[in-house]
Amino acid sequence: MRTFSSSSIARKFVMSITGAFLILFIIFHLSMNLLLLFDDGTTYNLAAHFLESFPVIRVIELTLAAGFLIHIILGTLLGYKNYRARPKKYKVKHSKNTSSWTSRNMLLLGGFILTYLLIHLMNFFWKIKFGEVPQTMVNGEQINDTYNLVAGLFKQYWWYDVIYVLGAIFLGLHLLHGFWSAFQSIGLDNDTWRPRLQIISIIFAMIVAVGFASIPIYFFIVANF
Repeated sequence: MRTFSSSSIARKFVMSITGAFLILFIIFHLSMNLLLLFDDGTTYNLAAHFLESFPVIRVIELTLAAGFLIHIILGTLLGYKNYRARPKKYKVKHSKNTSSWTSRNMLLLGGFILTYLLIHLMNFFWKIKFGEVPQTMVNGEQINDTYNLVAGLFKQYWWYDVIYVLGAIFLGLHLLHGFWSAFQSIGLDNDTWRPRLQIISIIFAMIVAVGFASIPIYFFIVANF
């Protein structure tokens, strides 16, 4: 008999916990990034400087990295298992009536999001941590001009804007199923909560997708019109 730790139920439970943790990060990250749309970048630079100099952030970064790694590994294993367990082609039409496109393609969406995440880390996180970032003076203190690092990339390369808009769409589609599925895995799977969570997941996925996509679109418009 399989132990709980190696069972599909256990993996789904851990997926839901790490997924919920990453959802909280997405909410915070989106809130932070929307500061890019205000004033001349001072607010965003101050917020970014606070996070860079706050010691607890180091622990959070490591925890976040572990959460992403666990979620990616388990998601890949579960996605591959579900793919192998799919019915034969002559049964596919019937299976489509009971599952959504996003639920059947979570592994594919996850792969797109991982690619988008790696591009994001290379162009922002890596440069901020280990590269050279332009400096600016705020309240008499010299700090990283993170605003111009981000805004400059979006203004200069239109194709980068396209990548980020697509990444926002893929993330929204991933959350469309993943949000309510996370709660389903921890027991909120009944006729009362299921429709409520599905509606909330649609609203949340749209807010996230539109929120992240609005940033590169804004800077593209500013740079070209």
